Amino acid sequence: MKANIRLPFNLICTLRRHQLLPSHLILTVNTSTQSMRLFERDKNQTSAAGFPNYSLRKTYRISSSAYGLGQQINSNQTPLGLHRVAAKIGGGQPTGTVFRSRQVVGLTWQGLPNATIVHRILWLEGLEPGHNRGGEVDTYNRYVYIHGCGDETTLGRPQSHGCIHVAAQDLIPLFDRIPAGAQVWIAEG
Repeated sequence: MKANIRLPFNLICTLRRHQLLPSHLILTVNTSTQSMRLFERDKNQTSAAGFPNYSLRKTYRISSSAYGLGQQINSNQTPLGLHRVAAKIGGGQPTGTVFRSRQVVGLTWQGLPNATIVHRILWLEGLEPGHNRGGEVDTYNRYVYIHGCGDETTLGRPQSHGCIHVAAQDLIPLFDRIPAGAQVWIAEG
């Protein structure tokens, strides 16, 4: 699927400001629309400005934080800005696997139907020092993930405690496709 939707301009500016090369696959999260998009770099194509061209591959319905947006530790808010997938947890586990502290503790059909962290975990790490990396604003140390949830009826509206929730049918193929190190842009619009 090719679409004429571009990467957010602020993402491109942030990559350049921090002198980071864009990853082959990039996820963008829009908390206003409660959606996430997967972009893939086009082979051998760059824009007139010298930045690689990307094509939209998939759009997902998500849930961000019910507590709003913010960087502060213990705020339960979804952090903004440029991140990367620091770790992938749960590969090969059955759909419905429930995690606590990133460890398997059971399955949703074994009395845990409303578990908060389910299926797979993509652990995020901030890439912007002082904004979402280091000190009291460190996304990684806040344990912010892209993960599944037991109650998928909450997708499409803010419902998490800072993480990005995704449906199992979307999360598992995404987990298998996206590598550690892939960049994730989280913005309000």
